[in-house]
Amino acid sequence: MELKKRIYFVGLIFSLCFVAIVFKAFRVQVVDKEHLISKSKRQFFRERKVYPRRGRIFDREGEPLAINVRTYSIFAIPNQVKDFSKLKEITKFLPETSYYKLKKKLKTRNRFTWVARKIELSQEQLDLVKSIKGVYFEEIPKRLYPNHELASQVLGFVGVDNNGLAGIEHQFDKKLKGEPMLMKYIIDNKGRPVRFVSEEVQGNASDIYLSIDKDIQAISEKTLKEAVEEYDAFRGGIGVMDAETGEVLAIANYPTFDPNDISDSENIHRKLSFISDPFEPGSTFKSFTIASAIENNIVRPDTNYYLDHGRLLVEGHMISEAESDKKFEWLSVEEILKYSSNVGTTKIAFDLTFPKLKLTLDKFKIGMKTGIELPAESRGIFTKDKNVSPLSLSNISFGQGVATTGIQMLAAYVPFANGGHYIKPTILKVEPGAEVEKVRVLQPRLAQEMTNIMIKTVEDGTGTNARISYFKIAGKTSTAQRSNGKGGYHGYIPGFIGYPVGVKKKFVVFAYIDKPAKGKSYYGNTVAAPIVKKVTEYILYKNKEFNKLAKDEEFKNDDAFKELKIRRSRRSVAHVKGQVPNFVGLDKKSANKLAKKIG
Repeated sequence: MELKKRIYFVGLIFSLCFVAIVFKAFRVQVVDKEHLISKSKRQFFRERKVYPRRGRIFDREGEPLAINVRTYSIFAIPNQVKDFSKLKEITKFLPETSYYKLKKKLKTRNRFTWVARKIELSQEQLDLVKSIKGVYFEEIPKRLYPNHELASQVLGFVGVDNNGLAGIEHQFDKKLKGEPMLMKYIIDNKGRPVRFVSEEVQGNASDIYLSIDKDIQAISEKTLKEAVEEYDAFRGGIGVMDAETGEVLAIANYPTFDPNDISDSENIHRKLSFISDPFEPGSTFKSFTIASAIENNIVRPDTNYYLDHGRLLVEGHMISEAESDKKFEWLSVEEILKYSSNVGTTKIAFDLTFPKLKLTLDKFKIGMKTGIELPAESRGIFTKDKNVSPLSLSNISFGQGVATTGIQMLAAYVPFANGGHYIKPTILKVEPGAEVEKVRVLQPRLAQEMTNIMIKTVEDGTGTNARISYFKIAGKTSTAQRSNGKGGYHGYIPGFIGYPVGVKKKFVVFAYIDKPAKGKSYYGNTVAAPIVKKVTEYILYKNKEFNKLAKDEEFKNDDAFKELKIRRSRRSVAHVKGQVPNFVGLDKKSANKLAKKIG
């Protein structure tokens, strides 16, 4: 009887255990299945987003501006590292990392620590890293800017995690990064990856082609730098824009920086102030006032104004000429722009009235963002009032009391150069034959009249230092007072904006120098016009795309055009025996003559 009780008791115990096991199994397999799977994944599965190699950035001709090079980031699992002798060996090629600092870092309780990030390693060095238990590496592309400072403010730079932080790198960060792939892997109980289980592959990163011409950008930056240093100025800016497509061929400020080493630069030098920092444009603004007055049939280029010997009292304030020795009496509208008369422009503006002037300025996008594909563009400063006081109208008419960016002024002069169309500036390459949106803001005749006036401004007016032999250059100088931010002025911003006339490929160049040092010249013709001249000469003479003249019949009576043809037909072409001579730019007759001469 006692035995039966014992057997029954043991059987009961086994039955209860079996029920418990079944219940537990049921709970694990059914009730808590999802929870336990999730917990298991958290413990032993890891997911990581891995981006493809970052897209490259090229200039319009396919020259690389931003590329990737192979680098490595080394990390460690501190509790796995035992061989400190080998660890001492790798610190010999790790930048800014001593053995003692690294040893101290690895004695913490952290489960993970970076040893070095984005460094270049030889195969021998990689093998040494591989041989150390608990130390691992991963290949990480490093951004490299092969041209260093060239177009750096346009390109911007990336951070340590390859995220774009400025310029094109920031503006198009998503496109350049591409879609990530999700990598899943299993880790062991010590946190080490043991097996990849799946990966979801997405699209590749995209390359970007800019409108920038590397050669034009280089000569623009070089010329600007020389001028800033010559006049010991705070900074300078320059931009070149294709007047038919809106493509920005060059854009820069100086001082600049090397995006390969941003630690060695100041924040202000990394900024493209040509698009972000507005300033009072000064006399380059007079072209809009005069164009508006002609458009509204208020004046003609030969309309005369009496200028009161260069002094005009407006609401208790004396309006005078930029150069006090200019005591003009009678000047035509054409001469008012040619000699850059503040008094004359004021009188034209009074006859025009502000509402009509504002309509014109609105068409030229004054006070509005141009929409160029770069971050931090400013809209400038321009009143939204429907009317202003006579003194304000006077100031606005010759470029005070209004602030524009370099890109706004560059784009606003394009209609004068291309027959009257405003084109949104773009920093991206426009493919040949692509449709370009153009908005007519001037009638062709008016654009030509303004061009003719500005040609005379360069030929024997205030812009003579922009003259180029065998070409006609239209342009306008400015000697703008520099706002001190407190309602007053401190220093000057001399500038010049111009374009060649009678060339097949039309473009506009604008340059300014911000705050030349005391004792240095601060006039636009002296300081800025030579910059535009050098850059324009380079484009005309050196760049084949821009070196083509318009059809002969369009300019058959143009003396400058005839002179250029003669100059080219007589051009000396160096010839090395056994090589084909350079016939580029010669007409058929001259080419045949050269061919016969060299046999």
